[in-house]
Order: sequence, then structure tokens, then C-alpha cells
Amino acid sequence: MLAGDGLHPSSKGKRVKFPGGKLTVIDGPFAETKELIAGYWIWRVKSVDEAVEWLKRSPFGVGAELEIRPIFEAEDFGPAMTPEMRESDTRVRKQLEKQK
Repeated sequence: MLAGDGLHPSSKGKRVKFPGGKLTVIDGPFAETKELIAGYWIWRVKSVDEAVEWLKRSPFGVGAELEIRPIFEAEDFGPAMTPEMRESDTRVRKQLEKQK
């Protein structure tokens, strides 16, 4: 398992389209989505805008449409993330790293 994180809602994301070869960025939230997300890339970037900059150099072309969302991190849960939960999260992540 390479990743098992939850995605933030689409209201915090952006959609990047390449209609006619021109890049268009649309801020979330998005209308009802009927399409299945078939795969994903995980990048460590400082912002969603930096991810858009990476996509400008991607191999996608005419007709491609991608959605960008941040991954939840422990800090996103604030005080709801108890010290015990943080310790458990750290332990599980270390175990997963060993399995790679």
C-alpha cells in the first residue's frame, strides 16, 4: 500500500482542463460528478497552485481533465487528533514504510 489517505472535499480543489490544447483552471466545488476517478498522482507541493504549475508540464493533452485536491494531514484535525491518535498514525506510517 503506497497511500491510504482521505481527500479534502472538491470545494478545496481545482479542475484542470485542456480543451483544444489550452489549459483552463476551475476552482471547486464542482457540480455533481458522475465520472470515476481511475487513478491518482501524489505530489509534495506547497500549494494547489504549485500542483497546477506541475500539470502545465505534464503529458496530458487535448480533452484531458484532472482534479487536484489536498490530502488530509494530522494537523488538519487540530485538537480532535489526540496525542494517542498521532502516535498510532506515526506507528502505522512507519510500518507501511518498512513494507515498501
